Amino acid sequence: MSGHGAPTTRLSELNTEGLSVAVIASSWHDTIMDGLLAGAARALGDAGIEDAVTLRVPGSFELPVAAARLAPQFDAVVALGVVIRGGTPHFDYVCQAATEGLTEVSVSTRTPVGFGVLTCDTEQQGLDRAGLPGSQEDKGYEAAAAAIQTAATLRDLKA
Repeated sequence: MSGHGAPTTRLSELNTEGLSVAVIASSWHDTIMDGLLAGAARALGDAGIEDAVTLRVPGSFELPVAAARLAPQFDAVVALGVVIRGGTPHFDYVCQAATEGLTEVSVSTRTPVGFGVLTCDTEQQGLDRAGLPGSQEDKGYEAAAAAIQTAATLRDLKA
């Protein structure tokens, strides 16, 4: 498991006044997605952001197009999904498309996109990262925290 060396910034210490955030979540693997969404909601709450917009899309492949639509309207976007390896190359294509698409959205719109797409070999790996009771990590929280922290930092830049 990762997590070693993670940032220790407390969201409650950031100036997040007026920040707008959208959370986009895929619909596959309900239990894992419920955990990721709950983690993102906890991060938003810790940052004092109460009016985030949540949008559901069919799968992780659809996250970039939704992020591209929302990024110009928000200070930060959080993208949540899970792709579990199967017996075909489909896994590789979806993971690559989601990663490259979300990166492109972030760079082209200059809007931070928190990357909370789990790319797992097994369902158990997803459960271990979903922030559920017994999970070892909370990737929904981490993705939202990254987007919020970056948006708060960039807001004050003049360039």
